[in-house]
Amino acid sequence: MTPQERRAALVEVGALFLLTLLAIRVVVEIHQLGPGGWVWDVVLVGVPLLFMWTPVWSCRLRGADPWAYPMAVPDWPWRDPTSRREWSDALRLGGGFALALTLPFWGGYHLWQVYLVPIVEQTLAVDLYRPDPVFAWRLPPDLGLLVPYHLFFVAIPEEIFYRGYLQTRLDEVFPPTVQVFGAKLGWGFALTCLLFAFGHSIVLFQWWHVFIVFPSLVFGWMRARTGGFLAGAIFHAWCNVVVQILDHLYGIGLS
Repeated sequence: MTPQERRAALVEVGALFLLTLLAIRVVVEIHQLGPGGWVWDVVLVGVPLLFMWTPVWSCRLRGADPWAYPMAVPDWPWRDPTSRREWSDALRLGGGFALALTLPFWGGYHLWQVYLVPIVEQTLAVDLYRPDPVFAWRLPPDLGLLVPYHLFFVAIPEEIFYRGYLQTRLDEVFPPTVQVFGAKLGWGFALTCLLFAFGHSIVLFQWWHVFIVFPSLVFGWMRARTGGFLAGAIFHAWCNVVVQILDHLYGIGLS
């Protein structure tokens, strides 16, 4: 890339990021102002659509081929051997990480909610949660919907946008040079992780969004390791589902 092409690519990435996330914020604000009910929830379909289609529009505006970027969801695994291999490889990597991290994740969650949050509250003189976390065997009432919702409605669209396009595009600007456990990483990987965390705060600010950088490191590594976004999307969905389950088990955010 020439210096002019690098500048143009960085402007494109910045504009695409801001316009997409601001548009998603508008969709969320409209939904929150609505009367409620499942019919009104259809408005939120705009969120995954924006994540999936704005990179395609950006490619077409600059005359690039969207198919040159790993943004396509593999076909259903029973259709052909190639799709079956892509899904099985992604499940093996994303699911393997999920299984290996379930107990450590739970332990870290318990440590944070029960011991560290009170220290933060005392230090900052604020109340972060009500009621206080108390463990009980209660599961989300919509448990059966959590996995498909977070995989197809949240994780896959976000991973298409951030890892399928932004990380790939930034890797064109800053070619990866560092080998980490079989994946070549560079500034594109790091910048995408920061954009991923910051993007959540553009849509709806939460003080803890800074910590989203940490799982994003794994999502980005999986993108670089596999050449696609699917393994990261599976692990991304697992992170979201486990947090929601643990929030219910500890009574976080429940009335």
